[in-house]
Amino acid sequence: MSLTTVRPAVRVGGFSAVLRISALLTVIGLVALLLGLFALDIAMGEFRIPLGRVLDVLGGGGTRAQRFVIMDSRLPRALTAVVVGAALGLAGAVTQSILHNPLASPDILGITSGASVGAVAVLVGVGGASTGVAAALGVSFAALAGGLLTAVLIYVLAWGRTATGDSGVMGFRLVLIGIGVNAALLSVVSWLLTRATLTDAAHAQQWLTGSLNTADWSTLVPATIGLVIALAVTAGSARTLATLRFGTDTTRVLGVRIQTQQAILIGAAVVCAALATAAVGPLGFVGLAAPQIARRLLRTPGEPIIASALVGAIAVVGADLIARTVFPLSVPVGVVTAAVGGPFLLFLLVRTNRKATL
Repeated sequence: MSLTTVRPAVRVGGFSAVLRISALLTVIGLVALLLGLFALDIAMGEFRIPLGRVLDVLGGGGTRAQRFVIMDSRLPRALTAVVVGAALGLAGAVTQSILHNPLASPDILGITSGASVGAVAVLVGVGGASTGVAAALGVSFAALAGGLLTAVLIYVLAWGRTATGDSGVMGFRLVLIGIGVNAALLSVVSWLLTRATLTDAAHAQQWLTGSLNTADWSTLVPATIGLVIALAVTAGSARTLATLRFGTDTTRVLGVRIQTQQAILIGAAVVCAALATAAVGPLGFVGLAAPQIARRLLRTPGEPIIASALVGAIAVVGADLIARTVFPLSVPVGVVTAAVGGPFLLFLLVRTNRKATL
């Protein structure tokens, strides 16, 4: 390797990293795109507000009507879209990195369905018409419990002998079991809807489509807590996460306790995805597509965490903007993400199949 191909390193105290200018510029571009879509998401709607006026209102100015529209309606909705999208993108990047499988996302593995079972049980059991902070926290805790229990169940069922003869969890086996558990949990959700009253069932069905229409400050708080927890865990385990991408043999030689670290990181991803799901309902394919798009944009060997979170946020904010402005009637944001994510899933399946047959 010539000296001209050596990338510069950045050292701060005991921390050091290789500086990749192209990757840094890509991340800056993603941040700029997210900020632009965020501003448009606040400005656009039935009552359009110029971007300059949006900044004025956020700074404390504007008329009373403009402050009501932005601060009480559109700002919490846009912030929820950013947080939920970032949470799903981050959760997908963590699970795909650990399991070495591009199909290992919270919605494919059944984590989102487990959270949906818990949330729907609350919505149809204690009254879907309840509102306020108590209702939001009830759904959030139920979704978190459902997601965690589902993750534990899948992890236990996937436990067995690895290719090296050791006890552990194989990524491909976990994905297959997750797909089966996901199908079973979707049946449970359907059964819960049949047991509910017409009003509660309609409320739960709206939530299941993945809608930001009911997003407010009370639903934003739990999702933000989940995102902060996941960011803290992944930041503290950044080196371990990078090591886990090398494979079992290399990771073991480097002295990493594989099963313990996998459980910690997957647990953080589950908390993040479950609380994000509780905020707006299940948003399909965001956690699946965001890490793969980020990986291709940055040209990295593994799924980049920060870039995946940014792509996930861009996807949800952009989908919300499309859902509110492109169609004659406002449609749930989950419909848009599913319409775009479905073909992307087929692309990944075809690509994976081609690699397996080469």
